[in-house]
Amino acid sequence: MEAVQGPPSLPTPKFEPDTENIKRKLIHQGVHPTPKIVHLLRKKQIQKHNRKLNRLTQQSESLTPPLTKSQKQALAEESHFQTIKHEYREFTKAIKAETGEKTGALLVGKPWERLERVGLREIASESNEYSGGKLKKEKLRELREMFEERKREELQWVLEDDMVIKQEWLDSEKSVWNPTKRQRSEAEVIRFLVERLSAREITMKDWKFSRMMKQSGLEFTENQLLKIVGGLGNKGQWKQASSVVEWVYNDKENKRYKSRFVYTKLMAVLGKARRAQDALRVFKLMRGDFYLYPDMAAYHSIAVTLGQAGLVKELISIIECMRQKPSKKIKNAKKNWDPVLEPDVVIYNAVLNACVSSRQWKGVSWVFEQLRKSGLKPNGATYGLGMEVMLQSGKYDLVHEYFRKMRKSGEPPKAITYKVLVRAFWEEGKVNEAVEAVRDMEQRGVVGVASVYYELACCLCNNGRWQDAMVEVDKMKNLSLTKPLEVTFTGMIMSSMDGGHIADCILIFEHMKDHCAPNIGTINSMLKVYGRNDMFSKAKELFEDVKRAKSDSDISLNGGDTALIPDEYTYSSMLEASASALQWEYFEYVYREMALSGYQLDQSKHASLLVEASRAGKWYLLEHAFETILEVGEIPASLFFSEMVVQATAQHNYEKAVTLVNTMAYAPFQVSERQWKDLFENNRDRVGEDSLVKLSDAFGNCEVVSEATVSNLLRSLHSLRGSARSKDLSSSIALSNEACGGDPLVKDSDVTLDIQSVNQASTNREVDADSETIALSPNQDCGTDGETNLVTRGKGIPNEVASGTAQLANKLATFLLNENSNDIDEMELDTLTIGDDSDGSNMPTAREILEAWKESRKKDGILFPFQFGQK
Repeated sequence: MEAVQGPPSLPTPKFEPDTENIKRKLIHQGVHPTPKIVHLLRKKQIQKHNRKLNRLTQQSESLTPPLTKSQKQALAEESHFQTIKHEYREFTKAIKAETGEKTGALLVGKPWERLERVGLREIASESNEYSGGKLKKEKLRELREMFEERKREELQWVLEDDMVIKQEWLDSEKSVWNPTKRQRSEAEVIRFLVERLSAREITMKDWKFSRMMKQSGLEFTENQLLKIVGGLGNKGQWKQASSVVEWVYNDKENKRYKSRFVYTKLMAVLGKARRAQDALRVFKLMRGDFYLYPDMAAYHSIAVTLGQAGLVKELISIIECMRQKPSKKIKNAKKNWDPVLEPDVVIYNAVLNACVSSRQWKGVSWVFEQLRKSGLKPNGATYGLGMEVMLQSGKYDLVHEYFRKMRKSGEPPKAITYKVLVRAFWEEGKVNEAVEAVRDMEQRGVVGVASVYYELACCLCNNGRWQDAMVEVDKMKNLSLTKPLEVTFTGMIMSSMDGGHIADCILIFEHMKDHCAPNIGTINSMLKVYGRNDMFSKAKELFEDVKRAKSDSDISLNGGDTALIPDEYTYSSMLEASASALQWEYFEYVYREMALSGYQLDQSKHASLLVEASRAGKWYLLEHAFETILEVGEIPASLFFSEMVVQATAQHNYEKAVTLVNTMAYAPFQVSERQWKDLFENNRDRVGEDSLVKLSDAFGNCEVVSEATVSNLLRSLHSLRGSARSKDLSSSIALSNEACGGDPLVKDSDVTLDIQSVNQASTNREVDADSETIALSPNQDCGTDGETNLVTRGKGIPNEVASGTAQLANKLATFLLNENSNDIDEMELDTLTIGDDSDGSNMPTAREILEAWKESRKKDGILFPFQFGQK
């Protein structure tokens, strides 16, 4: 009998208050119906209804006899039926409203029927069903709101837990996370939202950002936004802070509740993150709305931000904006509204702060003049910033002048002011005066800060007085908020190195071990000291000690508790030390260690070192660095490309050289013809003339890109081949003169004149063919025909050189002979050509003859005209 029973018993549907009626009543009473207020009133009405229902139930139970089990089941079934009937009517009403049909359309099914029965009804029915063509999901707003209101209480925790929650977000909570417990305080919700927004790089354009903001359940009031923006600012998440403000105030409900204080807080967050331009953009947005128009706090915030960024022009514009009414019409502005303000000392101090980085020392006098006109008195920060500007600008006399004005005005100098004064004395080379300034500070009762004693200690070390500096170090130990001693000793070592006191650097390093353990910064400084002063053995020993300390994490360099781990600066300093000492094997070892440690290559520091290593035979290190740079998506430096082209040419891998040049052509730099020519001339020991000829032929046989770098390379190769042909030609002429017993007038270096200059000289002297033949005939004992004789002399020259430049070489030799034949002593020539008929083995070479002739001409003091241009 249980199988034929009705549907299961369901609870009585809950009472649902009319939210629209609640909103109307609130508006009628002059209260804005915020979601929180509506929710609270709705909740109270439900509680009131439940209390009334319970009271009526108790009264009815006391008056009427108790129902039997069958009667209770019948009532439950009736209640269930009425609920389904109501839902069906609401759904049918929505369908009719969308389709516009007056008669009820046959639906796909009924909510309480199974799918099988619905399918049979569809088959049996002959009427047209609703196709759903015009029905859209987003249009059924009433139906969606109805179901959401019913299940809001039961499923709210599911919606809140929809985001992927990381365990570390909840580790700080003392209580165990319970998804069903939805009640959290406002502070907890804000903290949780800040943590979630800070956990990833997310902006307003990301759909997860909107879901996070909506699921927080916050109303985003002014106080809540100030806490959220401040929390994000403390975590350095300025992007998320900007997105929060923009998202909230883009919403229609919150658009008219924009707060000046929220935007001022946002400007402070952007200033803390050094985002001056973004803060300036927010400031301009504020000036466009009456309710957001900047007050003095907003002007202070933007002025400090611009001052830290060194934007003097923008600061002057801000001051002008303060003193003038808005030129454009301001939205929501009221009549007789006067937003004009006068800059105060904070604004002018920000201007001085901007002048420090930009070194605009003339701005200091302008600021003090404006303060005098405004009736404002400069404070200690004003004088201190003025001194800082003069220090950075190199106006040391004005530093002391403003310090005297500060004392005269009655402002007590602070410790940071004495730091500027010590630095000024240091730059002037007045070490004793710097010490006296610090002693004066101590006598006046000014509590010194660590930076003052640190500055004085570095000043003393820079001037070779490191033992006096140790007295200042002892005073630093007694101060609070002092720098770590490792940083102090490192600065002292670098100052001694800058002053040229290398022995003091080593003594300070040894003395440091009695006070504290050297950190990796100190080790890097000592490696620089050793590397730049030809102390490779000590640098190597120190580097090996650091490597051993890294392998054994239980001990440090001096037996302390902190282990030293080499960083990229450690490897960089050791690479420089190895390169300066020409220890290329150890250079390779350090480079391999650096690569295995996972540190990236710094092209600005290591490019020249790797090129030198490549020239020393470590070319594979350069190729490895080249590939590493390409893997990280960077463009190798031009030194890498040029050296690899030379290496490929020296290894006769001309196809690789062509590929490198084609790739180099698309780089964001160009190599000129002069640079290519200097490159090959400086590497003649590795790249010979034959290699250049083959490289030029390779470019002729391969496809090359039409870029300036490639065309400059081809022109330089053509120029180098032309000069090589001239040298071969001069060598051939000298050999023919030697074989024929002619005048050894033409030296190998003399014929390397530029072809264009020779042509111009021949044109100016108007040398014709007849004069050339007459001039050559006295010395042509080996042949009667000048042209034939030239070809005979040029046996060692390639055919294209001999045929292409025969006439030019003939004119060159004729010009030189005609120019200098009258200055040659016949007796000297006879002496130089003795033994012409003897055996060839006893004959001096052409080089020996030319050198003997050159020395004899130097003794006589006779020089030919074409020798004056030689170096």
